[in-house]
Amino acid sequence: MKKIILSFLIISTFACTNNTDNHDRSEVDYSSYGDSLSLSDLKINNELSNIKWIGSKVTESHYGTINIDKGVLKINDDGELVGGEFVIDMNSLLCTDIENEKYKKKLEDHLKDEDFFDVSNFPNSGIKITDVDKVEAESYRITADLTIKDITHSINFDADVKKQELNYEVKSNIKIDRTKWDVQYNSGNFFENLGDKLILDEIEFDVYLISQE
Repeated sequence: MKKIILSFLIISTFACTNNTDNHDRSEVDYSSYGDSLSLSDLKINNELSNIKWIGSKVTESHYGTINIDKGVLKINDDGELVGGEFVIDMNSLLCTDIENEKYKKKLEDHLKDEDFFDVSNFPNSGIKITDVDKVEAESYRITADLTIKDITHSINFDADVKKQELNYEVKSNIKIDRTKWDVQYNSGNFFENLGDKLILDEIEFDVYLISQE
């Protein structure tokens, strides 16, 4: 089995750019994501892959997981990363740092409602790599389209790609501003006098992908 590890820690040093400053929505067809495979493509094992998220207020942070529905990473004949895409199942969002079941469910339900990700209307998010620039032997600069709530913006991030026999490991850090994807709840850029209820605009993700043959 080939293994791909993809870490997206969204509160890091890598910048994100946006295609537009407004919230132009265009429905995305996720049905084709990860379905077009060549012999060198690596299909993601969605049962073993997951995403860890971190969101922060002024006074505290919460974290949890989201499942990957399906996806693929594209590797060329020279063993270089040249593309990829995957779908995120937003209905699977869980909070794992709260032990009290009542408050845990309360936060999970809130994150899934219209204040945040509105998963009843937007059950999927997705990342599709649009350009890969090999900087050094194991370093890449990647451009990708990130879609949340049917809003797509281009993001840029660095990635380290390592080949170990038949395995490939990819690690990267990305930074996004949630408000660009119309997740504005208790943002200091949209609401005043929030005090300790202010929620930071940056969201952090740690994505772990394992491919299957």
